[in-house]
Amino acid sequence: MALKAVHVSDIPALDTVPKSPCFSNGVELKVPKFIVIGHRGHGMNALQSIDRRMRTIKENSIMSFNDAANFPIDFIEFDVQVTNDDCPVIFHDDFILSQQNGVVFEKRITELSLSEFLSYGPQREVGKDGKVLLRKTKDRKIVQWEVEQDDPLCTLEEAFLNVESSLGFNIELKFDDHIVYDQDYLAHVLKAILKVVFDHAKDRTIIFSTFQPDAASLVKKLQSTYPVFFLTNGGCEIFEDERRNSLEEALKVCLENGLQGIVSEIKGVFRNPGVVTKIKESEISLLTYGSLKYVLSSVYMQHLMGIDGVIVDLVQEITEAVANLIKSAMVVDEEGLTKGVGKLQLHSKPKFSHLELSFLLRLIPQLIQI
Repeated sequence: MALKAVHVSDIPALDTVPKSPCFSNGVELKVPKFIVIGHRGHGMNALQSIDRRMRTIKENSIMSFNDAANFPIDFIEFDVQVTNDDCPVIFHDDFILSQQNGVVFEKRITELSLSEFLSYGPQREVGKDGKVLLRKTKDRKIVQWEVEQDDPLCTLEEAFLNVESSLGFNIELKFDDHIVYDQDYLAHVLKAILKVVFDHAKDRTIIFSTFQPDAASLVKKLQSTYPVFFLTNGGCEIFEDERRNSLEEALKVCLENGLQGIVSEIKGVFRNPGVVTKIKESEISLLTYGSLKYVLSSVYMQHLMGIDGVIVDLVQEITEAVANLIKSAMVVDEEGLTKGVGKLQLHSKPKFSHLELSFLLRLIPQLIQI
């Protein structure tokens, strides 16, 4: 398939695009069940982890997305940035690293052309070698990006064309935490992404999310078809922008800008469980992401608290846990079996004994000590 850069001048008047049938009145997202979202597809790559499951399939790849589709999940989450020739590509890190003649070098994704970006890692063309792909870990070590099943880097357009159509996309609009962006730049980037989405989404369910509060507000203004969620660390990490530093601030961002949901680091929720009630009373959806020591207990606890869903790395294990741990509240939507085989449909308020609830509430201090 021939790929070309998207020119922002080609974008239609976005407010004339037909509204998606996936959401009532085009802007209101009602989460009818506890949803599971695959983080970067099958799961992120933690290259130094002793858990080989974190190195099984290249994250944010077509292979990873389609592998996740083999399980009863609702969405995959992935990170989108825009190259310097206006092509939305899927990659998490702000910089891409490689090595030449023993020297490691890095380049910012947004400063690369599409062809330069795709030249890293395995290539689709038989017999062609790409640049060696390295990665900087959280402790700033540089390691080979080695996984059991590798796959080429990809564009947003390729994801729409090659990923199972019944799988929803949670598109994270990725920006550097350490850069202050002006509105013109944000608008340029977001319009390039929206052009691809409106050209290829068809009936696919879409959620936009971003840690960048101005980008969240702007993408909501640029279109009314798909819901926008604000990403937050929930106070687990402090930023200069106060809007990013608590769940209360995240709720304020949503209410002031007409956003439909919050995606919070789970530790932030467990440290401040009372805010969940405020969020739900405001009719704002709440999803979580992040790792905890007691993963299955954490998922169970979140469902009890009224959280709408989780973004997870261990897709197979979590989907099985959702089926087993909350089966007391499960009903099968027989009409839905023809689309997305065996998806779970859950009552909004599960029925659990007082003993079960008391036990799980006592787990919170343990859940956040990691």
